[in-house]
Amino acid sequence: MNKTFAPFAKPMYVMLKSVGSACNLKCEYCYYLEKENLYPSAKGQLMSDALLEKFTEQYINSQTQNEILFTWHGGETLLRPVSFYKKALEFQKKYGRGRKIDNVIQTNGTLLNDAWCEFFKENNFLVGISIDGPQEFHDEYRRNKGGQPTFVKVMKGIHLLKKHGVEFNAMAVVNDFNADYPLEFYNFFKQIDCRYIQFAPIVERIGNRTDGLKLSAPHEVAELTDFSVKPVQWGKFLCALFDEWIKEDVGKFYIQMFDSTLANWMGVQPGVCTLAKHCGHAGVMEFNGDVYSCDHFVFPEYKLGNINDESLASMMYSERQLKFGTDKHDTLPRQCKECEFLFACNGECPKNRFAFTKDGEPGLNYLCAGWKMFYNHVAPYMDFMKNELMHERPPANVMEWARNRKVR
Repeated sequence: MNKTFAPFAKPMYVMLKSVGSACNLKCEYCYYLEKENLYPSAKGQLMSDALLEKFTEQYINSQTQNEILFTWHGGETLLRPVSFYKKALEFQKKYGRGRKIDNVIQTNGTLLNDAWCEFFKENNFLVGISIDGPQEFHDEYRRNKGGQPTFVKVMKGIHLLKKHGVEFNAMAVVNDFNADYPLEFYNFFKQIDCRYIQFAPIVERIGNRTDGLKLSAPHEVAELTDFSVKPVQWGKFLCALFDEWIKEDVGKFYIQMFDSTLANWMGVQPGVCTLAKHCGHAGVMEFNGDVYSCDHFVFPEYKLGNINDESLASMMYSERQLKFGTDKHDTLPRQCKECEFLFACNGECPKNRFAFTKDGEPGLNYLCAGWKMFYNHVAPYMDFMKNELMHERPPANVMEWARNRKVR
């Protein structure tokens, strides 16, 4: 066995779905709403206190590091009351034995109120807000179940977070519409003083599954959805965004994609799994205890088991899950393995590898052309920042260099 992936030699993360796929919104591009079809007999997708305690004990005891991160995701996490998360903190304290434990929670922000924000501030939660830029962009796809826009409610939630001094960041989905307006998109986050931003490209396909799911796994033949961002569109978006950031905002605003790109340039582990060489260390547990290989692979064929029958450690460090992680690199087509930017891209997320290479080999990432455009564009700046870091100088020095650089 590869020593890098030997049991307990690496961190283990398991995202918690305390409400399954239940949500008060019905965003058109959401990949998780339909997961309720996997549990047709469930009366409300709510995690029990007993299951929460079992997970907490096993999760803490399976960690090899002193710092432990709990990640709460949905659906919409705030459909559970504050009392549920207070119980979670009690369990963390009970089994933590003094170790440092942090909590991150992702929400659409529409249910935030003073009570929630006071709780998050008091308990040092990092809150991720799903917001797709200014109102015109956000409301294009992010609407409630009645088809009504949600931007105003999300902004009220952000105002409350700021009012109570809660640390938050933004998860912004890049789709076929807003990808054409990168500067308007980015400047919105600067205007609301959101310092940490994750821009996530949406790529989904619709197929003909027999298990009640419409969206397809990467190995299936399926049709691309209209809202999916196009490869060159994604590349142009990243390049325009980067050109603005590199001249003005390095060290001021943190864009996960750019930070992770620099990490790969430096040869260190990036902060986002999609750009890492291997994956498989970040699973997801559903409201009933079912554990899956990844949040984007919640399909029956990627179910590892149930915590009521097997331990978290045995599932997450199983040969099957380890192979899921190493396959990210091992199954790359020859075109990828010969690419000069393999070290930076690593084939991106396996869920997007349904395209074919120029030689007809399967397994090419759908967004490949966009990624290659981006890496060609940013290479000189990444080289400069790498050199600054290697000489123990701040990478923000790149801003003056970028402003004065003459591009041929």
